[in-house]
Amino acid sequence: MVSGIDIVLQGVLLGGLYGLFAAGLSLIFGVMRLVNLAHGDLIVLAAFVILALVNGLGLPLPLAVVVAAVAMFVVGYVLQYVVLNRTLGRDILPPLLLTFGLSIFIQNGLLEAFTADSRRLSAGDLETASIALGGGLAVGVVPLMTFATAVAVIVALNQVFYRTAMGRAFRAVSDDPVTAQLMGIDNRRLFALAMGIAMVVATIAALFLGVRANFDPSIGPARLIFAFEAVIIGGLGSLWGTLAGGIVLGVAQTVGASISPEWQLLAGHLAFLAVLLVRPRGFFPRAID
Repeated sequence: MVSGIDIVLQGVLLGGLYGLFAAGLSLIFGVMRLVNLAHGDLIVLAAFVILALVNGLGLPLPLAVVVAAVAMFVVGYVLQYVVLNRTLGRDILPPLLLTFGLSIFIQNGLLEAFTADSRRLSAGDLETASIALGGGLAVGVVPLMTFATAVAVIVALNQVFYRTAMGRAFRAVSDDPVTAQLMGIDNRRLFALAMGIAMVVATIAALFLGVRANFDPSIGPARLIFAFEAVIIGGLGSLWGTLAGGIVLGVAQTVGASISPEWQLLAGHLAFLAVLLVRPRGFFPRAID
């Protein structure tokens, strides 16, 4: 009984990491209907930026994350404003092709800069710290921080969306970009802001990715798959749904791993397919015209 509770608990905490992977992807899809195939590689890029700031400049990890988040915001803003905005329209193929090419560019650039060796971000004693819950149960501090951060990020994004003027503009361009532009909203600048915010979230995800596991330039596509599955399970455009999708994926993977290590990833994919069969639009779909 205890082992079963522990498996589910660890799966829920793992779902927090997947929720962070998916939150930025859900944000940019919800605002501009853009499917970013380079999202996983941008998370890995952020992890390497943090690593370079810590190892190269000697910055403490928290400060390195802040600096990396600012840098990634600028990267996202410029990338969207200068490049991706030119591809947006009724045809979804141009942004797909462009972000696919960007994915390959980032992977090869990181290979040239950092080689194919796997790296890790050091969090000191936090990496092995745990909290006893009683009854033989314990949770790691880092997984717990990951889940709490995922909830905080979702809350913050919802506050931005529903409590600020910028959020109202985001919702307006999402619902009807042509009318929003006629009303004086600069869609190009707003899309760039959304991408910049998504890159800040990606940097937060990169921090926990790097602390919890090794990473290398080639793992971006796998993170993208986890993010896509979490977004689709939760429902396209729903931020809380994204977290719920991450939890479903995480629990499925830990249950699969308890049966056999070879089943871990397969169990997650099977859960994804099962949800699609029962609810093709996910658990909490946002209305899309």
